[in-house]
Amino acid sequence: MQEIEISKGIKRIQFDSFDSWLNARHGIGGSDASAVLGFNPYKTNTDLYLEKTGQRIAPDISDKDYVKYGHDAEPLLRQLFALDHPEYKVEYFGDNMIRNEKYQWAHASLDGELTDQDGRKGILEIKTTNILQSMQREKWNDRIPDNYYIQVLHYLLVTEYDFVELRAQLKSEWQGQIRLQTKDYHIERSDVEEDIEILRQAEEEFWQKVQRRQQPNLILPEI
Repeated sequence: MQEIEISKGIKRIQFDSFDSWLNARHGIGGSDASAVLGFNPYKTNTDLYLEKTGQRIAPDISDKDYVKYGHDAEPLLRQLFALDHPEYKVEYFGDNMIRNEKYQWAHASLDGELTDQDGRKGILEIKTTNILQSMQREKWNDRIPDNYYIQVLHYLLVTEYDFVELRAQLKSEWQGQIRLQTKDYHIERSDVEEDIEILRQAEEEFWQKVQRRQQPNLILPEI
């Protein structure tokens, strides 16, 4: 394991193996963040609380076909993004985790890191989605679905980077043919500072409840 300071108070921890990285994911990660606010379609805030306090084991979904597809497609989509966006330097650091001393409960593992032509640092987030219903596609129309938006806000919180590029591959099948649609979404940190602060407060409050073993009230998702 190697620790590298990437800016004041922020370090990247480089792990020797995937298992070492997996075992070090203590606190709130990017995929947890939307559950804290009640915007995760698969997990409530109380589910997350029970997992973080060791009262429930998070389900292992690593053998699911859509998870395997996303894992295998990620490096290819990262390479394709780099080809499509030569204005960015694209880097990937493998089994690593970024931590910020301001937010001891939070960690971030990125699909890629970007540097633009002005030297500004950015986050690359890659999503693959299998579209089964028109409603799923509508969630990507001119916006990022709420749970993924909150995930990248979490990454901006931890890294203090300047922007996010999210690449989404929407996959569907029609009359026996596979159809792929690629969408890129850009977020400037300066445009979402208020949302980052709302998330920071919610995560801090949630983690205090975890430490006190005080279960939060259930947040019901909007219908």
